[in-house]
Amino acid sequence: MPSTRDIRRRIKSIKNTAQITKAMQMVAASKMRRAQDAAMAGRPYAELMNRMLAEVTGTATDFQHPLLEKRTNTKKRAVILVSTDKGLCGGLNTNLLRDAAQLDKENSIFICAGRKGAQFVGRTRRELTAELSYADVPEFSDARTIAKFAVDLYSEGTVDAVDVLFTNFISTINQKPELRQLLPIGEIKGVEDSVTGENEGRNLDASGQEFLFEPYASEVLSSLLPHYINYQLFQILLESKASEHSSRMVAMKNATDNANQIIKDLTLEYNKIRQASITSELLEITTAQMALG
Repeated sequence: MPSTRDIRRRIKSIKNTAQITKAMQMVAASKMRRAQDAAMAGRPYAELMNRMLAEVTGTATDFQHPLLEKRTNTKKRAVILVSTDKGLCGGLNTNLLRDAAQLDKENSIFICAGRKGAQFVGRTRRELTAELSYADVPEFSDARTIAKFAVDLYSEGTVDAVDVLFTNFISTINQKPELRQLLPIGEIKGVEDSVTGENEGRNLDASGQEFLFEPYASEVLSSLLPHYINYQLFQILLESKASEHSSRMVAMKNATDNANQIIKDLTLEYNKIRQASITSELLEITTAQMALG
């Protein structure tokens, strides 16, 4: 049975740990709110851009672009693995890397954004093409750098497809790993049943609203596709950061709650041992007094 001194030391140690996890919880909570707001604010723009691109692609039916080229045989695939730089965020990286481990090792090369992903690739002896970083508050330049590296690999023919594996933000307590195709650009989801106008560069959506593209829809599309890739990756970085801070806040809250519960249990045990010790001493005194008569 541990002594009261040992229990006091354990209580003190766990209280210190609880203070640390509580502080980390508060920091993660403040970052979480900003990251969630940034991720949610970027979604309407991404949806609007998808809608506009869907209108353009509906008009420029004969348009061809290297980023739209679908290759018959996908021999090599690049995977942009978006992970975190730090741990202590629950099962976020574990779930993400579990999905990464299921990818074909022989036909996949990895572009890692985040140290945890790069460490996984090195540990599992997979091919690491590049390790790129992004800020704690993602900037568009970070996404543009990563996207340029991936587009160069695709344009040069080094890879036949580019996918992104990241953690998609759903809610504060729910984040889900997702594998999304980046290149070649597949079907862009947007307004359905669009009707082409008489003049080139004009398009009508299902509601009858007319769009005018200047100079032509094909030229607009040629300029928008690279920006579309950059912004898709930027939104993915925002979603990943929102997932990271949310998961870390929940993990630190659980750690703090568990520490407080352990402190309660140890305090109860300490009081029991202390009470037993006092009772034993009283019995000894009473017995000695009775023996002396």
